[in-house]
Amino acid sequence: MLTNAMLKKSLFALLLATFALGSLGSLNACSTASGFGQDVEDTGEYIEEKADDAT
Repeated sequence: MLTNAMLKKSLFALLLATFALGSLGSLNACSTASGFGQDVEDTGEYIEEKADDAT
């Protein structure tokens, strides 16, 4: 049977693990958004170059 202290430790460990995984996910999202922005910029430059070549 779980005692009150064991239950508190288990809940704290679960909360800490959830926070840690959430933090890692947000760090990954930042680099993904940055990479996406670079891809959009590169695509815009490509379109601009092709438009210049067509005129």
